[in-house]
Amino acid sequence: METTLDPERQKKAKEYARIRRRLWLVDTAFSAVYALAWLSFGWSISVSDWLASITSNEWLLVALFVIIFGGIYSALNFPLGYYSGFVLPHRFGQSNQSLKDWFVDQFKGLMIGAPIGLILLELLYLALRLAGEAWWLWAAGGLLLFNVLLSNLAPVVIMPLFNKYVPLGDEHKDLEDRLIDLARRANTKVKGVFKFDMSRRTKAANAALTGIGNTRRIILGDTLVNEFTPDEIETVLAHELGHHVHKDIPFLIAFGTVMTALGFYLASLGMNWAVGSFGFSGVSDPAAIPALGLILGAFGLFTMPVDNAISRWRERMADDYALASTGRHEAFASAFTRLANQNLGEIDPEKWVVFMFYSHPPLGERIAKAKKFTA
Repeated sequence: METTLDPERQKKAKEYARIRRRLWLVDTAFSAVYALAWLSFGWSISVSDWLASITSNEWLLVALFVIIFGGIYSALNFPLGYYSGFVLPHRFGQSNQSLKDWFVDQFKGLMIGAPIGLILLELLYLALRLAGEAWWLWAAGGLLLFNVLLSNLAPVVIMPLFNKYVPLGDEHKDLEDRLIDLARRANTKVKGVFKFDMSRRTKAANAALTGIGNTRRIILGDTLVNEFTPDEIETVLAHELGHHVHKDIPFLIAFGTVMTALGFYLASLGMNWAVGSFGFSGVSDPAAIPALGLILGAFGLFTMPVDNAISRWRERMADDYALASTGRHEAFASAFTRLANQNLGEIDPEKWVVFMFYSHPPLGERIAKAKKFTA
């Protein structure tokens, strides 16, 4: 069983990770500067006043403002998105996607994400208009309902728009039986095991347990099915089942709701300050959208290490479950070694990088844990 890390791939992985962090920093800085410019130069109020001269409909005012604000941002930020999403993965041999298919994906993402984002923003502004100082509480509750609904519907409504999902079939019947039995032992009801065409876009491999309730299913990238052994695939899936055993989905939704409520509460205080500082007519003024984005963005940046630390804790628990439930520590180590080689995963990032950016333990740590594991 192959368990050797490729030194050349690790050199590329470090460079790849370093470039992506720099691109993230550029993107974050650009987003902040863009929003600040709208506030500092008075563009927000000017555009809002101009729209108010066209229509008095509050729903339409929010929609038109965000279309202008977001449309200009998307156009200016497109070169960076194109480089980070298409050029860079091809440069490092991680993408199989043609330029045409990449544009199609961007279009699909826009057609799905823009309406959903606009609906959420409209509901947020409804709370701002009607709920007074308690708007932040209503917004957090509404987002909780949305996240639960999205978790349930995404596997059957959204994900099939981007990939083709097919049952494993007779060719992989033994593997399917093993994974179904593994799920049964974890007291997890699944609708089946599906393979999806991950290779259309990337050389990377992955697996997941998606959905909640009656939409829960096991999905395996075809790159995983074709290039990993059944034992390795079983350990990867056992990790995903560990999240179910430890009730990570409700736990993380609850934790996320608390953090979201805190973020909205602090945003309510910040918006009160912004109204006086920038001359908005009130917190529900569409001109305040850039200010709201800045406040929530700053909160997200500040709490990102906390979110990632909680996530790494739950991921370690899932690793422990995978090792204990399968007893296949060699296969686990081999699987994550393959993932490091195939996905250009950096095995030993610097501690500050892990603290700031990593939602999973570093691959080197996970491989070492497996090699040291005793049942």
